[in-house]
Amino acid sequence: MRIGQGSDIHRLEDGRPLIIGGVTVPSAKGAVGHSDADALTHAVTDAILGAIADGDIGSHFSDRDERWKGADSFVFLREAAGLMRGMGFEIANVDSTISLESPKLRPFIDEMRANLASVLGTSVENVSIKAKTGEGVDAVGEGRAIRVEAVVLLRPV
Repeated sequence: MRIGQGSDIHRLEDGRPLIIGGVTVPSAKGAVGHSDADALTHAVTDAILGAIADGDIGSHFSDRDERWKGADSFVFLREAAGLMRGMGFEIANVDSTISLESPKLRPFIDEMRANLASVLGTSVENVSIKAKTGEGVDAVGEGRAIRVEAVVLLRPV
């Protein structure tokens, strides 16, 4: 068994799309990043890379590389999942927490779970996504950022 932890934070700005777990969530503010700024997908990607001890998302997909400008973050997750499988592992489970002041994410979580499960080649029952607010504290609570924490447990195939 291998365990990995990942985290990501992105600044929010007016007029940008808010993409989380491959779902475009209706919102006046969206995340800013070199790629599509999907913080959930980035955190899960980092968790997988951590579990297989193969660097982080930046070492594989540098934000200085124009190839990744505006990229769909599922490209990164697919690559990490392929590396994981190549090392003889599969997902036992994913647990993640999205911290975002607004909008409410409950209506979108099942679709996010299905998107991640599909790319990771696992059952949706193995993917947990929780949503929290920042309770008015720090950049998240003030509506200026989205933060995601993720943990993955891998098991040998």
